[in-house]
Amino acid sequence: MMIAQKMRRVALMGLLLVATGLQAAEVSGVKIDDKLRVGDSELVLNGAGLRSRFFIKVYVGALYVGQKSNVPAAIINSASPRRMSLRMLRELDSDALYGALQDGLKNNLTAAELVEIKPQSDELATLMKGIGKAREGDTIAIDFSAEGVTVSLNGESRGKVGGAVFARSLLKVWLGENPVEASLKKALLGD
Repeated sequence: MMIAQKMRRVALMGLLLVATGLQAAEVSGVKIDDKLRVGDSELVLNGAGLRSRFFIKVYVGALYVGQKSNVPAAIINSASPRRMSLRMLRELDSDALYGALQDGLKNNLTAAELVEIKPQSDELATLMKGIGKAREGDTIAIDFSAEGVTVSLNGESRGKVGGAVFARSLLKVWLGENPVEASLKKALLGD
């Protein structure tokens, strides 16, 4: 009888440990998937964190990669698919969204690098303006590949911007030397 009870307790503890490992992460009340599929690739959550500005919660960012890494250059320079998912915690218009991305590029690239990616940056501006307002609860996904960047809103593709150099440059907004927010970069790297 005692042995059977102990075995049940051990089994229950094992189930609890397994169930805990299957739960998705949560940041500021937003559940984050541990894995997702982008095209033919299965990506894993590298890290997730909160983007805030002047004490206002803006979005929860989640970075998905083929293989986890805490080295920014390895993620930026990877030829494998990556996704930056932005779950909006407040409403933002397209000008504010694009302006923040543009500021992130300016903070992480040289003047020559900015000139090199200007055509793609202008294409991104057009895509972001096409989104209009991102409302609280919306998810903007930015997929990075060797071919460039694809932007979607709530699972609906909004367009592509070609160029591997542009894709690497845009990832620097979050993972560069001067990221949009240092604590978010740290969280995206799994620290």
